[in-house]
Amino acid sequence: MADLILHQYATSPFSEKIRLLMGAKGLAWQAVEIPPIMPKPDVVALTGGYRRTPILQVGADIYCDTALICEVIDSAAPACPLYPAAQAATTRLVAGWIDTALFTAAVTYLFQPAGAQSMLGHLTPAQMQAFSADRKAMRGDTNALRMPLPEAIAMLQETFGRLEQQFNAGVAHVAGAELSVADFSLYHNVWFIQRASELARLLDAYPAVQAWYARMKAFGHGTVRVVSAASALEVARYADPAALPGGVAAGSGFEAGDAVTVTPTDYARDPVAGVLVALDAHRATLRRQDPRAGAVNVHFPRQGYQVQHAG
Repeated sequence: MADLILHQYATSPFSEKIRLLMGAKGLAWQAVEIPPIMPKPDVVALTGGYRRTPILQVGADIYCDTALICEVIDSAAPACPLYPAAQAATTRLVAGWIDTALFTAAVTYLFQPAGAQSMLGHLTPAQMQAFSADRKAMRGDTNALRMPLPEAIAMLQETFGRLEQQFNAGVAHVAGAELSVADFSLYHNVWFIQRASELARLLDAYPAVQAWYARMKAFGHGTVRVVSAASALEVARYADPAALPGGVAAGSGFEAGDAVTVTPTDYARDPVAGVLVALDAHRATLRRQDPRAGAVNVHFPRQGYQVQHAG
């Protein structure tokens, strides 16, 4: 398999999810540090418009959304499996809820006035304004990543309280007895809260959760080498996208070769246009051509994304 190149930035919680996964798998990987806000011209050259962080590049194949990135890494390095057979459905369902509902609660909790200073106090006023404008553009006309603060606190307290009971009862991991992708999803939420010194005191009431977090953190980040965006684009330009089995599922309403767009259904609704290469119940793949990146396949999880005929 070609080198794993993660396009990420240091303070991104979803990037931390994947960095920790690299450590748990004992992998060597490359990191491209990308801007936390738009414009992101080097990212867009690879994705065609998808702007969420992180993305994973393997040669000329670009994987969007950590739900899919985790599956790709797990297939490449099956030791320490993320989807143990006895928990395969549960782990995906739990991880999906944590990455959406619980993450929304964490964002709401952290970006109340008491937390915003901890999270963004290092920015200049101009940078703060740019960050706020960027996140407003990501949300668009939706309430994604926002909920009433009392409800956010209640969700966090109930979730951590139930996990505290589960860990104290001898269940070692989030979705059951075995380590799974759900642990990595919960980890990045706790890591995010830990960054806000004042608000992190919420976690003091849950020592078993803190002990679990310390065990997870010990995985580290594997062996990482920082590379430039230019070198990553060159890798894509001189590689060929991987051949895909399966094609487009019958009855989907699409055929291979159709001009389509793929758009997130919740927030950051920036459509990516391309030629449909593969589509099934789990994944959608487009072929794109870019002057800087060359021919690339851009992959999305099927869940959470809308596939439409272009135009």
